[in-house]
Amino acid sequence: MTALTCSATAAFADTEADKLREALRVSTLQTRQLEDQRAVLQAKVNDAEREKAAAKAQAEAAKAETRETKKQYREAVDEFNRRLAERDETLEKWKAAYEEAATVARDKDAARAKFEGEAAAYKASTKSCVVKNKQLVVAGQELLHRYKAVTIGDTLVAQEPVLGLRRVEIQNAIQDTNDKFLDQKVNP
Repeated sequence: MTALTCSATAAFADTEADKLREALRVSTLQTRQLEDQRAVLQAKVNDAEREKAAAKAQAEAAKAETRETKKQYREAVDEFNRRLAERDETLEKWKAAYEEAATVARDKDAARAKFEGEAAAYKASTKSCVVKNKQLVVAGQELLHRYKAVTIGDTLVAQEPVLGLRRVEIQNAIQDTNDKFLDQKVNP
């Protein structure tokens, strides 16, 4: 029995050793698979780290670009506001100049209207004076004509003291001529 036991023990030991070898082989295989998985995962981690660094660099570049864009925007807004203020200032100057010109134009129009009214009045007055002057000339010529027509007989008859008819007639003629002259008088 000892031989059988030894052979059984040896067979058992061989199976046991085979099992252990098999377990070692499986374990080594699993270790290699795990190492391969770890290497793949480590490569993925490295890739993720590189992507993270690239994304961080892009984010920083985007932030810098955003800051630059904001700066340019602020400068553009400031420039626009400055130009707008200049335009408003220029517009106010133009408005003031326009108001001044409009005031001058209104004053000139008022003066022109006043002078046109005065000119029309002077023209009417001048026409009236011309008409009255013509009538005065006619009255003066009538007076001269009568004066030239007076004879010595007319003078003696006018001096006749009894009835004085001719004298009244001469005085009436003088009064009529005086009335004609007074009618032609121009009132200022």
